[in-house]
Amino acid sequence: MSGEYVSDSHPADAELERYRHSTAHIMASAVKSLSPEAKLGFGPAIEDGFYYDFDVPEPFSPEFLGEVEARMAAIIEADEPFERQEMAREEAIEFFRGRGEALKVEHLETDLLDGTVTLYRHGDFVDLCRGPHLARTGEVNPAGVKLLSIAGAYWKGDARNRMLQRIYGTAWKDKKELDAYLERVEEAKRRDHRRLGRELDLYNTYEDSGPGLVMWHPKGSKVRAIIEDFWRREHERAGYDYVYTPHIARGGLFERSGHLEKFSEMMYNPMDIDGIDYYLKPMNCPAHILIYSSRGRSYRDLPMRFCELGTVYRYEPSGTLHGMLRVRGFTQDDAHIFCTPEQFEDEVVGVLDFVEMMMRTFHYTFTRYLATRPEKYLGDAATWEGAEAGLRRALERRGSDYVVDDGGGVFYGPKIDYKLIDALGREWQGPTVQLDFNLPERFDMVYMAPDGTRKRPVMIHRALLGSMERFIGGLVEHYAGAFPVWLAPVQARVMTVTDAQREYAESVVGRLKEAGLRAELDGRNEKVGLKIREAQVQKVPYSLVVGDKEVAAGTVAVRKYHTKTTETCTVEDVADRLCREAASKELLVGGD
Repeated sequence: MSGEYVSDSHPADAELERYRHSTAHIMASAVKSLSPEAKLGFGPAIEDGFYYDFDVPEPFSPEFLGEVEARMAAIIEADEPFERQEMAREEAIEFFRGRGEALKVEHLETDLLDGTVTLYRHGDFVDLCRGPHLARTGEVNPAGVKLLSIAGAYWKGDARNRMLQRIYGTAWKDKKELDAYLERVEEAKRRDHRRLGRELDLYNTYEDSGPGLVMWHPKGSKVRAIIEDFWRREHERAGYDYVYTPHIARGGLFERSGHLEKFSEMMYNPMDIDGIDYYLKPMNCPAHILIYSSRGRSYRDLPMRFCELGTVYRYEPSGTLHGMLRVRGFTQDDAHIFCTPEQFEDEVVGVLDFVEMMMRTFHYTFTRYLATRPEKYLGDAATWEGAEAGLRRALERRGSDYVVDDGGGVFYGPKIDYKLIDALGREWQGPTVQLDFNLPERFDMVYMAPDGTRKRPVMIHRALLGSMERFIGGLVEHYAGAFPVWLAPVQARVMTVTDAQREYAESVVGRLKEAGLRAELDGRNEKVGLKIREAQVQKVPYSLVVGDKEVAAGTVAVRKYHTKTTETCTVEDVADRLCREAASKELLVGGD
């Protein structure tokens, strides 16, 4: 067993992973040569690059990255061989102690119990490593390497440990690939939902209320309400019953569900209410089970499909919080299906149909994953095999391509996961369909079968959007803030050239609102060019300008977002066009 920490996010291409991993070692050796007092942490390849952690007396400066890059180029030019070495654990402890690598000694003493570890060496640099690596440092193209940033990182990701300095970098086979990647990075920055959320006045988080708690501003609330209304309509059409459950519950409920045992580090401290511990709920499923079990159920009642936009609370370490994508309070679009074993496969097919309709509505493509039994699991192997076979059949009945995520299931059952692919080709954690063998047993859930016996229902956990916060944060980046007409908080902004057109402009806004559209007036005493530019910055789908000519003709001058051409239309024609675009849910043509 190697002594190197493995990141959760590795490049899919094994050759590129080896290339980047080797570059990470070159970077670490460059840092050590420039700053000998630096102690080595971990240095894996990750998606699109690599990083290395260092324990240093003083933080690195941004200028230091340039020095490291120059030293890396010299190491590459030296064409040093990468050499693998095996060493007994005790011998490795003494080896790294002799080199003053305290973090490696700690890792070997506390986390590695195997008799043999592997090391990789090039030149004077040596580190614990599983490998594999390139044959020589000279195989790395320095023109495709760039160090990107410096960040703080806790040793082994634990906030109780010391803070290290992490250097991030990227490595590609040539400068053309590097430049293309850097352009994608810049585009990702332009699409960053945190920046756009402020600029478009969608949401914010405030220190006064606490980190990781999202405040939805009126425009962001409008987008959310539109999605939630669509979500409710489609669930009613699909045969779900909507439920509401409280934000808190007695500790006994979460003890029975197993959350206090398995999930306590993510739960907030209890509140004493009448001498009883109550907890903010981390999940909605126990409450849905109580509703199911509130009276006797027959096979004739099944399937039962409960859905809820339920707000839950989980403690996320402050260092992991990220805009709307990683928060402490969020609203899940949760659903639980209770059915007979005979209904299970059809229910899964229905859920997959539902998932894919929803994702295509939001213009996402996706990859499906079938996650199978992990090493530690509840239930018996035969039950797992039957459940996995049922999920496979559901996928294959639909003719769905999928990737097997071997061992990727949760301890209580196998699942089907969707990874969403956005406009930049990035993957996002998306919808999930999970079987649960655990909670029906814990809560002794039953239904009366046709033969009069009591049987255990199949329980399916299912989320389409995941959480409203994360999903809408991802949508902002997917659309670069330019929401399709059906989602835009303001669909049309009517602008006057002078105060003389104000009365007519107000009537245009009124007629658009009568057609069910979201319109607003910009009647400020400002130049119309400024008003148009501001509407473009706010990514309003349609700018409607009215001057004396339009008032006389009863028309408007129409300019669509991200275009420079205008056309003259009647108000009725504009209203009809916007209503048709909203109904089609199509993308804005020319949106960035």
